[in-house]
Parts: sequence; structure tokens; C-alpha cells
Amino acid sequence: MEGSDTDNEENSISSASNHPSIFNDVIGPIMRGPSSSHCVAALRIGRIARDMMDGDIRKVTFEFDPNGSLATTHTNQGSDMGLFGGLLGYDARDERLVDSAQAIKDAGIDIEMREADIGDEHPNKYKLILENSDEKHTLIALSTGGGMIKIIEIDDISLSIEGDYYETLIWTEEDPDLIKSHLRDIIQYDSMMIRDSNNTNLIEIKSQHFLEKKILENLKSDFKITSVKQISPVLPVLSRKNLKVPFNNSEEMLRYNEDKDLELYELAIEYERSRGDITKSEVFDMMKDIIEVMHRSIDKGLEGTEYEDRILGCQSGQFLEKMRSDQLLSGDLLNHMTLYTTAMMEMKSSMGVIVAAPTAGACGTLPGAVLGAARSIGASIERQVQAMLAAGLIGVFIANGSTFSAEVCGCQAECGAASGMAAAALVSLVDGSLNQAVNASSIALQNIFGMTCDPVANRVEVPCLGKNVMAASNALISANMALADFDPVVPLQEVIIAMDKVGKSIPRELSCTALGGLSATPTSEEIERKLDKNK
Repeated sequence: MEGSDTDNEENSISSASNHPSIFNDVIGPIMRGPSSSHCVAALRIGRIARDMMDGDIRKVTFEFDPNGSLATTHTNQGSDMGLFGGLLGYDARDERLVDSAQAIKDAGIDIEMREADIGDEHPNKYKLILENSDEKHTLIALSTGGGMIKIIEIDDISLSIEGDYYETLIWTEEDPDLIKSHLRDIIQYDSMMIRDSNNTNLIEIKSQHFLEKKILENLKSDFKITSVKQISPVLPVLSRKNLKVPFNNSEEMLRYNEDKDLELYELAIEYERSRGDITKSEVFDMMKDIIEVMHRSIDKGLEGTEYEDRILGCQSGQFLEKMRSDQLLSGDLLNHMTLYTTAMMEMKSSMGVIVAAPTAGACGTLPGAVLGAARSIGASIERQVQAMLAAGLIGVFIANGSTFSAEVCGCQAECGAASGMAAAALVSLVDGSLNQAVNASSIALQNIFGMTCDPVANRVEVPCLGKNVMAASNALISANMALADFDPVVPLQEVIIAMDKVGKSIPRELSCTALGGLSATPTSEEIERKLDKNK
């Protein structure tokens, strides 16, 4: 009977992976570093590992499979930096992240990194062996794209922690059904599941708050409890039991809207309000805060940026000079988009604060296109928020039907996805219709199938800058085509599904492994040698 009840509970809970959030999965996190799937994901994994050890960590062994992405990218794309920061309890935008390698040494934590045969079912797979003088735990986690993560195993016990609940893990030598029955009537929880392996009993409790201290104390005195761990959420929007959203893809959204006549941004608010159990004004204010961060990042980028471990210098300033002296081709709108995209990418490359939208590697496309266009046409902050919410909802559909991970689907999952989001945002910015916005996204995504991820010198700069600018330009062209009522022919949902299939057929060497394409050119290899030598 208990087994059936457990199954029902597990089926009734919602998680980050089956209901993407605009602010979890798509536009965010606010961060530092070259890569969200490396820096932020590693940091979040590190934060959970820190909680597993109650903040007392003496040694960490970090293992990664030789056939995965981390074997070639963990150092230069920021996985080490993010992991160290998470183990130290840092936030993703903490200015100390850049020096986290030294800070981990100063904290007396022994770090060992090594390749090991841990399986490569996902290219960004982490295995951490955590130790202190009293205990030792093993944690296996995945970075699934855009900073999202999933803990899939702790101490040989399979489970799923995505950072969207308060998690309480209870190890016991007693019959776990007795403890579960005891707790069921005295705590509020979203799910309580028994996990077991090799005669080890673990009760995993997902809830909106941690269990009260007194309840845990009584539990330890009344039952044979060997260990209790409390793991804080790492995502801004929590999940909950029986969570429901009005639609999951563009086709469902259009059917939902048949009798409502809502604009795309209004549908985005409807979705996120349901997803996060928050008010319409809270959704709007959260996006407004993010846009203000984007504006500050662009402004700081235009002031000039410096960072030692970098291929490109600051180029946005010279672009601005050429704009002002009318020495550039094209018009004011596209040039502002190029300028803003470049400034944002330069902030990323200098370890400044940026917004992953939907990833750090594609962080210039969406704000560059939307805020650059807004600057050119004089759009209000309210209109900018509406446009960015529209982009966020398109991102939800992409997250549901594909991925934002370049390691899985190449750069079409990053710059390509951002371009499709930006196209819809641009249509919304000028008050185009819902159908035009959806069609613009379909056109933009069709244009970027097969885009590879092959960064020069294993840094997220070249050809990333050019691809971000290209993606913003593609968004503008696609938006104009849709506003002129060009026929996209293939509906957005079908395009997303096809894009996912194309992405997964891209060779491993061209999916952010630094093993092919521009990454493998003599120039790339020489630049990497020089930069690594200067560290």
C-alpha cells in the first residue's frame, strides 16, 4: 500500500524540468562568468554539496568522464570557478568568484580533479566525493543547460533534486514506512518518498519550507535516525505539488487564447503567475528588475572592460565612435542592436554581472536586440518589460521541446534559441499581433538549424560574439518578415521539435567540447597555449 501511495505522491509533484519557469529556465540567472551551464550550474551543484556536508568540507574529489564535455572545458569555461564558489557558499553574482580557486585553498579544502569512467549519458555530468573528519558522501549531478541542474544520485541512491524545493533527507535504520506514517500527520509537505538501495533507507521530503527544528529533534529521539540533511533551493521560483500551468507549448497557447484575445506578454504573465504562484504585478516587477540589470551591464560594457584571461579587447567603444561619426553601414536600429549586443558580451568576458538569457554564451542576443531596438525607437520601460516577457514565454516552449544546452544541441540551442525569443520580443515591442510574434519566432529558428558550438581557445568569445550579433540581426529580419505577414509555413511547435532533432545529430566535436571546428584550428590552439601560460 505504501509503495502505491509513494508512486502517487511522486507523480503529483511538479519540478523544474517538467514545468519550465521564465525566471528559472529562460531569463536568468543573474551571474558572472563565461558560461551558465558551466559556471552557474557548477555553483548550484556546489551549494547543494555544501548543504550535504552541513558546511564542513575538508576534501572534494571532482570526477568527470573523458567522453563528456567537462574533460576539455571545466577549467576555461568556468566549471571549476563555479564549483569552488558554490562549495564556499557564494552567490552566482558574487564578485569573489573570480578568485574562488585561491579562496578554496585558503579555506583549507583539498580539491582533486580527475577523469574517471562515470558514464557520459549526459555531457555535463559531475561526480563529487565529499569528505570531512566525520562523514563522506558521493553526489552525482547533471548540468542540463542555462544554469539548470539535477542531482540524480546520492550515496548510490537514485533521486531527483533540481533545486526547486526545500529538501529534507532522512537516513534511518528503522522501517521508513513507520517514520513516513508518523510525519504525514504533523508536517506540511509536497512529497515524501522512500528511496532505498543496498539496505540503505532514505526518506526524501520536498516542501515549501524546512521542517521545524523541534520536529527533527523529536524524530531523532523517537526513531533510529542516522543522519538528516537539509538542502536549500537554488532556484528563484519554487515548484509545488499539483502545480498546473495553462499551456505547455505554442499550439496549446493558441488554443487557450481563442476566446481571450490576449497579447503574447499577457499570456506570459498568465503562465508564470500559475507556474510560480505569484501575482501579475510580481511577474512584471521581476522582469523589470532583470531589465534594469541588463541596462546597467550594457552601460558598464560601453564604459570599457578589462580582464586578463581574454581573447578580445573592448571593441564596443570603437563601434560607438564609428556610429557617431556615420562611418558604418546600415541604419540606427541595427547598429544600436549590434552595439548593445557587443557591450553585453564584453561584460561577460570580463567577469562582469550579466543575465543568462537564455544562457551566458548567448547573453548578448536578447538584450542587445530588444534594448538596442528600444533605445533606437524610444520604447518605454513598460514596453520593454512586455517584450521581454513575450521572449520568455517563447523560451519556455523551447525549454519544453528541446534544450538550452550547447553540449547537447550545439549553439542553435543558445544563440539560436535566443534569436527565436528575440524575434517574438521585437514584434511585441512594436505592438505586433500574437500570431505575428509566434511566426517571427518560427522564421528565426528555422534560419539557425545546425549552428555549431566551437569556441576558439576554449573561451566563450569567438565566434560567440559574432554569433550573438548574427542572432540579433536574424531576429530583426524575422520580426520584419512576420510584421509584413510572411508565411513561416512550419508552425513554431514543429520547428522546435525539428530543431531538437537536428541539434542532437550535431557531432560531439562540434557541441562545446573544443574538439572540432574553429576550436581545433592552429590559431585557436596557439591562443589557448598563450592564455593558459599567462595564468
